[in-house]
Amino acid sequence: MLDKSHKPTWTSFENATKEDFLAVMDYEDAYNAALPDRILDAIRSLDEEWTPYPVNRYQHSLQAATRAFEDGADEEIVIAALVHDTGDILSPYNHGELSAAMMKPYVSERTYWILKHHCVFQGYYYNHFLGGDRNARDKYRDSPYWEDCRYFCHEYDQCAFDPDYPTKPLEFFEPMLRRVLSKGDGHMELNETADGSKTA
Repeated sequence: MLDKSHKPTWTSFENATKEDFLAVMDYEDAYNAALPDRILDAIRSLDEEWTPYPVNRYQHSLQAATRAFEDGADEEIVIAALVHDTGDILSPYNHGELSAAMMKPYVSERTYWILKHHCVFQGYYYNHFLGGDRNARDKYRDSPYWEDCRYFCHEYDQCAFDPDYPTKPLEFFEPMLRRVLSKGDGHMELNETADGSKTA
């Protein structure tokens, strides 16, 4: 248990002790337990009043997740659909990479890849209107997840702008989000070794 009355005296990592770092881990365990709440808040922050889309990004995210759920997608993919645009808040020009990085410790390589690349796959539907290459996604044809990402975008993302679609509320997805976020391996850097292998 973290001793909140004790103020650390170290000023750089190189002069901190093992006990200091164990205290940091105790703090981070408590703080990180609230990560699902922070992600839920991030999703809610997409509920802007003005939008050029038929629905705003909050409604779009809920609708994408609903479509994935109704399609029988596994829970990880449903949650990927729910959070795929949360990166828009801080990284609007490469939001897929930010959303993917947020979820990487908790999801499969496939789900991570879909989140990371969904933006370029979405571009199939509009790049050609804006001076881009709608087939830019084809540079990833050799990926084993290419078709999964194409399906995700076509069936859950690009079509999730229907104001009349019977969309489930955020509360419906909250237990799923908490389950997915409970599966992580913790600090990813602790799983790395000098020779590139994973620690036990």
